[in-house]
Amino acid sequence: MEADHMDIDAPDHDDPSLPFARSYQLEALQVAIRQNTISYLETGSGKTLVAIMLLRYYAPFLRKPSPFIAVFLVPQVVLVRQQAEAVKSHSDLKVGTYWGEMGVDFWDAATWKEEIDKHEVLVMTPQILLNCLRHSFFKLEFIKVLIFDECHHTGGKHPYACIMTEFYHKLACKNCDLPRIFGMTASLIKSKCGTSESEYWEKIKKLETIMHSKVYTCVSESAISKYVPISTPKFRFYEALDVPGDLVARLRFGLNNLKTKHENLLTKMDLTTTSLESTRKKLTRTCEALLYCLDNLGLMLASKAAKFLSSCDSDGMLSDKLDVFGERVVKKFSTDASMVFQSCISTEWTLGGDARAHVKSGFLTSKVAYLIQCLLDYRNFKDIRCIVFVERVITAIVLQSLLSEILPEHVSWKTMYIAGNNSGLQTQTRKTQNEIVEEFREGMVNIIVATSILEEGLDVQSCNLVIRFDPSATVSSFIQSRGRARMENSDYVLMLRSGDISEQCRLEKYLSSGEIMRSESLRHASNPCPPLGSEFYDEEIYRVESTGAVVTSTSSICLIHFYCSRLPSDGYFKPAPHFVIDKETSRCTLYLPKSCPLPPVSVEGDIKSLKQKACLQACIMLHKIGSLTDNLVPDTVAEKLDDRGLCEECYDDEFPVYFPPEAVRSHESCSQPGSEKYYCYLIKLCPQYESRTAVQDIVLVMCSELETEIVNSNFNLEDVRGSLKATLSYMGFLDLTPMLDVPDHCF
Repeated sequence: MEADHMDIDAPDHDDPSLPFARSYQLEALQVAIRQNTISYLETGSGKTLVAIMLLRYYAPFLRKPSPFIAVFLVPQVVLVRQQAEAVKSHSDLKVGTYWGEMGVDFWDAATWKEEIDKHEVLVMTPQILLNCLRHSFFKLEFIKVLIFDECHHTGGKHPYACIMTEFYHKLACKNCDLPRIFGMTASLIKSKCGTSESEYWEKIKKLETIMHSKVYTCVSESAISKYVPISTPKFRFYEALDVPGDLVARLRFGLNNLKTKHENLLTKMDLTTTSLESTRKKLTRTCEALLYCLDNLGLMLASKAAKFLSSCDSDGMLSDKLDVFGERVVKKFSTDASMVFQSCISTEWTLGGDARAHVKSGFLTSKVAYLIQCLLDYRNFKDIRCIVFVERVITAIVLQSLLSEILPEHVSWKTMYIAGNNSGLQTQTRKTQNEIVEEFREGMVNIIVATSILEEGLDVQSCNLVIRFDPSATVSSFIQSRGRARMENSDYVLMLRSGDISEQCRLEKYLSSGEIMRSESLRHASNPCPPLGSEFYDEEIYRVESTGAVVTSTSSICLIHFYCSRLPSDGYFKPAPHFVIDKETSRCTLYLPKSCPLPPVSVEGDIKSLKQKACLQACIMLHKIGSLTDNLVPDTVAEKLDDRGLCEECYDDEFPVYFPPEAVRSHESCSQPGSEKYYCYLIKLCPQYESRTAVQDIVLVMCSELETEIVNSNFNLEDVRGSLKATLSYMGFLDLTPMLDVPDHCF
């Protein structure tokens, strides 16, 4: 493959290599300098160091005031800071970090230009770059190096694939300047492995085609194994004992009755059609999650799940942001479900004692009991660092709770959990997750129960035990989770149900998949990348000629939802699009909230793409009437950003005190004759999102005293960027004469 850059006028390059780089890393660097490359190397082999040396090579192009930048993409927010710190440690490049919770959805072209003017390397999640390219906030031509961490995600409608198909390949057809592409992965295949070498190659070839890159890998695993310890896989078989059928039947009946009861309650509430539908779906998902816990984890953990869902903050529990009434119904269902589970558990029952008796009674499943035994088998290991991988967020939460109760009776281990937010259970902030990882590195936390969020890229070299509680669904999941165990003589424990031959065969194929991917890549190394198939160019696109901003039929749905989210709303009403689809006539009508000036949009066509077609048509109409700007962002966002102080200035955390505490009285005896009493309450606000704009507390002044149950309460307020946790507390009272009386509308 020919190099994509015309480097004839390039400045002189200093030696980009680092003195401690290994031979295969230097070889990978030379290949990456010559052509677009996918670096396929084992976890822990130092792929990131190759990327950093490539950035060092391109540094002369990036030095400010150059308009060019490098972009380092990572699939998980938890990896943004880790990779940024790595670049800073091994180069003098100016690095910026970006992820969604920073509020980047509200930034305009001017804000991004300031970031580009300040930084030479931008580390971010891929959706941010894709959005910036679609809104034409900056151009792909000004990116000199584009790095894809964990590039096996490049497929389907993943942002990695969209960046390449919507922008890179279209520029390649026009012979424009293109960035150097460098991908990194420990697995070239994300899906389930094929049954033959040719199937493996077809999947690898598809990745090479979309990324317009060739795979680089070592000739043999032995070239790396002397540098990188590889964990020993161990199959552990547990006896499958089902929860007693009569217990399951009784609890299923009770939960389904509860679900029906709360669904009937919804019909009596004044909810919009969209809210009603969303709440019903959430009720169904919550009920299914509890039944999953009952079947797979046992009665005790199902009860823990119900308690968690009934007690956690509503906005933290429901990622789909139901309105207040919908949230209450779902939480009430979880509370009632918890009581159903508790009714089957004796008040005298404890977790201690005979584990087999707990399994026989259905309180724990044999799978959970075996996990506990697996962990205790390592009780004599010094400085244990274990990650237990599970499939579901709720599993991580309740297993951590159980292990925290049981293990301290035997060993002084601390257990925590880390889980992603895609399931609807937004249980942790990024700060909390980073703190847990740091405590794990330092040995203060011994066990992390984690979902796939920790499979990729987490640099914890002290991890010496990985247990797959739930089996890996894909090749990449298997390889990535195995790679978390980085210590010498570490173990990779695969829990399997006794007699499950098909699952064992599948995992054994995963064990051999790495060598097959290596040999197939080497065998086809001299083959050029084939052109992108025509199916990638068929998607309908609307382009604004003045800016170059685009919206596709796929991205139009997200844009319509984003537009609706910027319309006036509060905690009781969440504006959202509503679709009515007539399958008989293949017709879709899109209804936008009443605050939107657009009438209903009706389209006809293929039933599978009706929503996309309606949303794209709505986007075009919204742009033509000015509700979407020429960058195809909601005009409401542009108005907010017109006030440059709101998005640029980093406010000091210290505020002037406009209402000093000493201004209020706390004793009746201090009241002045002829004055009127006003009660003062402090509403303390804590944003549940990261922002450069600080938030100030509110003082509520009332002529009547609030009821006792309201004072000292917690609730959530909605901001355009997310939720603010509000805490109400009594401060005291004010004596105001009629002359000083303040009209209540001032507060």
